[in-house]
Amino acid sequence: MSSLHYLPINGSHYEIGVQLGQFGASVVHQKLLKSDTWMQLRQWLGSTELQHMKAQVQSLFPTIWQEIEGLSVGLQLSVEETFMWNCRGDLWAMAPDGCTTVQQATPRHRRITHNEDGDPSFYGHCAIVHVTPKDDTAFVSFAYPGSIPGHTFATNAHQLVMTVNNIRSLDAKPGIPRMVLCRAILSQPSVEAAIRLLRHQARSGAFHLSLCDAHSAIHSVEFNRADVSVQTIEHLGFHANHAIHTAQRDYPQIITGSSGYRQVQGEYLLQHARTQPNSTVDALAILGSHEHDTYPIYRRTPHDPDNENTMATADFLFEGQNLRWSVYDSPSRVPLFSFIGLQRNLQI
Repeated sequence: MSSLHYLPINGSHYEIGVQLGQFGASVVHQKLLKSDTWMQLRQWLGSTELQHMKAQVQSLFPTIWQEIEGLSVGLQLSVEETFMWNCRGDLWAMAPDGCTTVQQATPRHRRITHNEDGDPSFYGHCAIVHVTPKDDTAFVSFAYPGSIPGHTFATNAHQLVMTVNNIRSLDAKPGIPRMVLCRAILSQPSVEAAIRLLRHQARSGAFHLSLCDAHSAIHSVEFNRADVSVQTIEHLGFHANHAIHTAQRDYPQIITGSSGYRQVQGEYLLQHARTQPNSTVDALAILGSHEHDTYPIYRRTPHDPDNENTMATADFLFEGQNLRWSVYDSPSRVPLFSFIGLQRNLQI
């Protein structure tokens, strides 16, 4: 049995939310609602912070609010609880969201390879969703139970690719939740439009994004409530779960032992290749590394210090303007799914 479901869904934004909620309802009620994370977040129910963010989403991103309303119906939770969960990283810096990304650019190709790390209790209960909204952009995304898509890894009908890494900001303020901003990016036609959206909104929490499209370079983007920092990947890049851009790294944040050591390991593994122009690295091997006993890059231990495990690995490759990508349970195994753009390869 596959560790990842494949879920094609379509309809209005509300109907899409309902279907996503129905997919995740069982594990949300069996595991999430009994977790320490859920108990920690419930203190914000009814808070002025949550109400302020809710009003902004309703006003500025009404179709995404419709997805959240539908999600709550499918989950059989109140819309306030559902919205709270989708604001988890804006409200609480230690919400269990992780991830690691390798970025590569040569004259022949651009490649983004990404470990999606999250709550271990969700392993086996997540999905690759192919979403076709009415009057909006279709996309394929990794999706967690109880969450709107977009804050993980995804690509849309414009071949805009996005992977997302958690940043544990201690300076979040009520604004547009970071997961809502990432969902909004999936409707954008290009990297340029995605960055413009981020810069023009009142952001709340922090994320790192790797962005690329058929006509652009890979962009490493760190955003928090105060600023949006953009760097072009000229050769090789590596990013774990804390801000490393010069413009962002001094804002208050939590750098866990796992994030710190993964960043050190990744930089070490790229060190030799950085000195060789146009050289490449085996990104899947790097993301599959478990050499460090306590803080491995590939995370499947039940005793992970951040309470996060690797749910899946995605490998996006642009050769010219053509996008091919695959999703793995483990970087050392054959892919579970492969795609050309949004089109799934059923030969696997």
